[in-house]
Amino acid sequence: MPWDPAQYLRFGDERLRPALDLLARVPLKEATDIVDLGCGPGHITSILKSRWPTARVTGVDHSREMLKRAAADAPDLQWRQVDLAEWRADHPVDLIYANASLHWLDDHRSLFPRLIASLKPGGWLAVQMPCNFDRPSHQAAFEAAEEESWRARLAPLLRRRPVAEPEEYLRWLSPGAQRLDFWQTDYLHLLKGPDPVAAWTQGSLLVPLLQALAQEEKEAFLEAYRSRLRKAYPPDEAGRTPFWFRRFFLVAQAG
Repeated sequence: MPWDPAQYLRFGDERLRPALDLLARVPLKEATDIVDLGCGPGHITSILKSRWPTARVTGVDHSREMLKRAAADAPDLQWRQVDLAEWRADHPVDLIYANASLHWLDDHRSLFPRLIASLKPGGWLAVQMPCNFDRPSHQAAFEAAEEESWRARLAPLLRRRPVAEPEEYLRWLSPGAQRLDFWQTDYLHLLKGPDPVAAWTQGSLLVPLLQALAQEEKEAFLEAYRSRLRKAYPPDEAGRTPFWFRRFFLVAQAG
């Protein structure tokens, strides 16, 4: 599915904050090999390189469009195009950093033990995943996709609960981890402009749904979605739209 780096980065400051919050909880002092798994446009990959300047930092993503933008902005870093579900480490690494990427993958029961097994002893797995799926920003998309006009094509694409409960990740990671740190944070974003929540999700949640529609259908679907969001997210007196967004974080150290 094609990703638009410009649309994704439209809310770059808001998307950057959880990435930095995750990074701040990684106590790795020195590193040789780091993988940014699901690097997108590469802005976080460059931050990883700045923190560990002597490490080989590789950005991995499935999107050709995202990697093109990443390579243009940071041609000195290594970039690799591969389906994240098929990625395997060539050798044990010091850090696998995955910000807002792993919720796109299935079978976390197998995925997370495999990732921590890809680390050197004492290496770190750092993951942040959106957990807003039970809130209007996502429920409105699910409801719109279930309308008769699009149900046959869009319903199979819906990922209603791609992130498991924290207790499940604790169970899956504990056998391979010596240290675990989990937390959830609700971020309040004060967005500006018309239909800003829909603009936000057009850079993420809506990408596969819009790709499945013909060009002439996309605007009708977006309007069905936006009309629901306008009721759920009215602007305040200053013209800003308060948008709460929950995220789940985990940092695990390999045994």
